Amino acid sequence: MKSDLEIAQEARIKPISVIARSTGLHLHEIEPYGAYKAKICCMEVLKRLKDKPEGKVILITAITPTPLGEGKTVTTIGLGMALNRLGKKTITTLRQPSMGPVFGIKGGATGGGYSQVIPMEDINLHFTGDTHAVSLANNLLSAFIDNHIFHGNKLGIDPHSITFNRCVDVNDRSLRNVVIGLGGRGDGVPRQASFDIAAASEVMAILALATDLKDLRSRLGRIVLGWTYDKRPVTAEDLKCAGSMAALLRDAIKPNLVQTLENDPAIIHAGPFANIAHGNNSILADKVAMKLADYVVTESGFGADCGAEKFMDIKCRVAGYRPSCVVIVASIRALKEHGGAYSLRPGKPYDKAIFGKENVEAVRKGCVNLAKHIENMRLFGVPVVVAVNRFTADTEAEIEVAKREAMKSGADEAVTNEVWANGGNGGLDLARAVMKACEKRSDFKFLYPLEASIEQKIETIALKIYGADGVDYTTTAETSIRRLSKHGFDKLPVCMAKTHLSISDDPRLKGAPKGWRLTVRDVKVSAGAGFLYALCGEMRTMPGLPTEPAGTKVDIDDKGKVSGLF
Repeated sequence: MKSDLEIAQEARIKPISVIARSTGLHLHEIEPYGAYKAKICCMEVLKRLKDKPEGKVILITAITPTPLGEGKTVTTIGLGMALNRLGKKTITTLRQPSMGPVFGIKGGATGGGYSQVIPMEDINLHFTGDTHAVSLANNLLSAFIDNHIFHGNKLGIDPHSITFNRCVDVNDRSLRNVVIGLGGRGDGVPRQASFDIAAASEVMAILALATDLKDLRSRLGRIVLGWTYDKRPVTAEDLKCAGSMAALLRDAIKPNLVQTLENDPAIIHAGPFANIAHGNNSILADKVAMKLADYVVTESGFGADCGAEKFMDIKCRVAGYRPSCVVIVASIRALKEHGGAYSLRPGKPYDKAIFGKENVEAVRKGCVNLAKHIENMRLFGVPVVVAVNRFTADTEAEIEVAKREAMKSGADEAVTNEVWANGGNGGLDLARAVMKACEKRSDFKFLYPLEASIEQKIETIALKIYGADGVDYTTTAETSIRRLSKHGFDKLPVCMAKTHLSISDDPRLKGAPKGWRLTVRDVKVSAGAGFLYALCGEMRTMPGLPTEPAGTKVDIDDKGKVSGLF
């Protein structure tokens, strides 16, 4: 079969103006970036359509994935195409890929096979510059911090308390811990510092959660960058930097319109990671799509214990909407790993032949992980559909046992998903199952009230979602919780930062681990984004490159044609 990039480059792509008109957008409501992508003037659209009913939101999540990914984006795009084939006006909303993973482990992140968004190269690389704008705004604040200290530190910022890091959209482990300000008096004040990947920046989280320009500006001002010597929080507003940051993001706040391989509309905007941040595309992208379509298909990052829980408890609180249905994507290869058939380690080579050996018993055992994710989504009172994403090596016996176990575990429907090989036609059964589920009664509820203490929120997530026996806090975490509570940050929701490779905080534990306790190393505040984040296990906010980075395969010919993205 052709590569994803070859399929994308051979697609019959339509001018973005045609896509905009078919979506219901007026041409003055878009700002084209070349012929095939455009910014949406979302405030104008939302004002024009304020009285129009909103479409239903379908959330795509997954079981605990392998390092290779299980086809969640493929399923999201394919389901949108299938719903359109059934005559339901549907828009897919996605996060923008981070170039760190694109050049690191995963390669291209715009779907795969015949279920992709295009132009694939543009979306995976610089796109419309949103991530660069996020990095610039982020790093401007970092520069303001060190400049303030250099010029006398009038606010009394304790350099050892600074929690706001510089960022770059590249996987680079060498930047995790650095010393800045070396070279002499004129080169700044020396201190230890860190870099995050751009997707982990609080500015990226703010972009995804902002509801308009005013809200964006206000959230940027609330960023807590560190603490004074007398333990008071210092904000971007205190440094008079928030206005400049907002100016850098005035175009980035506008969602990006592109299309699928079948020329259906897709909106791509913001890209926070789900194991570090909240892992969902922007509220504005969803809001625009909900006004323009009958159904909005969106995805949250990694497994349901990561992005989906944060979608419910963080994004839905801000946005004010609720999903009508949750789709949990499962792959046979992931179920086999959870069933003990093999172990895949990030960045390490593996033999593809292991996926071709039928192992029904390993699938059955691995379904304990699927069952836990179904249970977790049921906690929010939303109908659940399981999509078994077919890979070429999967056997009918393996797929059937996965579907049977899904139904036994409480799924409303369980269907085979073949959009990778067949595009929208391969997702028609899934689309019908989702439409049926969306008509069922939903009794949506949050996992915890905001009035609960920080410890109560963390423990609710740990016990109910992760299946932990309890939570242990380091001395550092306990000190942070006391400080954050003293300053009124205890009423914010909690964003758990933990491994995506296990429901637990240990990536080696597969399935649905029992008899373990969650360890919280520290708790920090993203006041601008509007949540606390608890650091669990050995979480990294700056990934590293694998032994053989995906970027080694990327190249360009003398006509500018890209190759090797995936």
